[in-house]
Amino acid sequence: MYDDTTPTAAPPGPAHEVGDGRGRLALVTGVSGYIGGRLVPELLAAGFRVRAVARRPEELRDRPWAERVELVRADAADPEGTGAALEGVDVAYYLIHAMSSGASFSATDRRTARTFARAAAARGVGRVVYLGGLFPEGEELSTHMESRREVGEILLDSPVPTTVLRAAVIIGSGSASFEMVRHLTERLPAMVCPRWVSNRVQPIAVRDVLRYLVGSADMPPEVNRAFDIGGPDVLTYLEMMRGYAEVAGLPKRRVLPVNVLTPRLSSHWVGVVTPVPKRIAQPLVESLVHEVVCTEHDIAEHVPDPPEGLIGFREAVRLALQRVQEANVATRWSSASVPGAPSDPLPSDPDWASGNLYVDERTTVVDAPAHVLWRVLEGIGGERGWYSWPMAWAVRGVLDRFSGGPGLRRGRRDPHRLVVGDAVDWWRVEEREEDRLLRLRAEMRLPGLAWLELRVESDPVGRTLFRQRALFHPRGLAGQAYWAAISPFHDVVFGGMQRNVKRAAEARAQARAGAEPPPAGATLVG
Repeated sequence: MYDDTTPTAAPPGPAHEVGDGRGRLALVTGVSGYIGGRLVPELLAAGFRVRAVARRPEELRDRPWAERVELVRADAADPEGTGAALEGVDVAYYLIHAMSSGASFSATDRRTARTFARAAAARGVGRVVYLGGLFPEGEELSTHMESRREVGEILLDSPVPTTVLRAAVIIGSGSASFEMVRHLTERLPAMVCPRWVSNRVQPIAVRDVLRYLVGSADMPPEVNRAFDIGGPDVLTYLEMMRGYAEVAGLPKRRVLPVNVLTPRLSSHWVGVVTPVPKRIAQPLVESLVHEVVCTEHDIAEHVPDPPEGLIGFREAVRLALQRVQEANVATRWSSASVPGAPSDPLPSDPDWASGNLYVDERTTVVDAPAHVLWRVLEGIGGERGWYSWPMAWAVRGVLDRFSGGPGLRRGRRDPHRLVVGDAVDWWRVEEREEDRLLRLRAEMRLPGLAWLELRVESDPVGRTLFRQRALFHPRGLAGQAYWAAISPFHDVVFGGMQRNVKRAAEARAQARAGAEPPPAGATLVG
């Protein structure tokens, strides 16, 4: 196993120790997301056969578990495809929620949940397990919290025995909640915060969430209910930030709570300070307006606590930081695609006619082995930047965030290696061929579709070539105007990338050969 679901100095036992799959078939939805991508290997380790469902299963092929599972193409909103995917399934994990897909996301959540529930009943599924949100009874809930409560009720009302697990803040490397706490605490030694930082919350380690998910598969058929799940600590959000600072070795943070920051304003503030965009920050912030503390611990009757107890907040932070520092983060909040972002792969060029696809193509000879150039290309983005005009990339990232896009703050899951489906700043890896090709699809706000293609090739005499293509398919007149406006800057941006990637690869090759690297002025810019 991997990530903070398995610490290296191991007190808590693996999540799969709570049950025995005995070869049963588990279907997992949401496998491209944060929890789904971590649940699959836990189920495999527990002895389940796993069927992973995704709209684009080809994007999962580089996951370490991909060859051990059955990858199925289906959309949970499609009755026919969902029914076929559920054929022969013993336990189905429903890990889908719209988060933010426009004003109608609640209706989308309801419709998808009903489709899934009907299909599961028709195919004789033994149990459905849903991970929802913890909420206070009898209070007016935010739209997002109400939607997750409603989805749980829809699944519980179906003929299929259902387990609904209700969690508040999930702490683990790469989780949105952890990234919020981490970046707010690290970047702001003193801050003005909304009053909700004094509300109580019961965080839970991602390792314990996975343990409950796996163990829920063994519940008897008569169990059909929701369970509150949380860790051993009940803290205010302010105490969580100060606890993070202690674990991370930071000075004590000073916080001034005020009444003027509404949840909407707070989510904008979180979106500016942290990598978590407003569309994800808003439901998280809205949940913190309420006190979200478990009212029961009945889950222990079916999934007993481990002998050493559940993981506390500080230990969960320590494990998460350890994985971040080791660059061993299995999944992140950004693993799932941005709602509304283009999802179609790059079509083959002959299918595009009449100049509908604009291309900026550049090639340069690199005096370095192909595998060295590849390592430079695969490490692009995140903290290393984009090898050209850093200010321009930064400004474009800020503009994208203010227009509702991801901007540059998503960074990378792993600083050295990419897999298909990874987020890299405002791009997503669409295709990767070792030592040959890296194709990135833009998820920024654009009046069209865009790709950046980086290739390693050889010419007829054996020299290494770096071939780079930026492609743009405009949407209407706005798209045409956008390309015309940015074209004058291509030589600086894309030409600079060519030159600086070449220099970086050649410097790395010389360093490996024991030669003196080029002078500082010749190294990369971005």
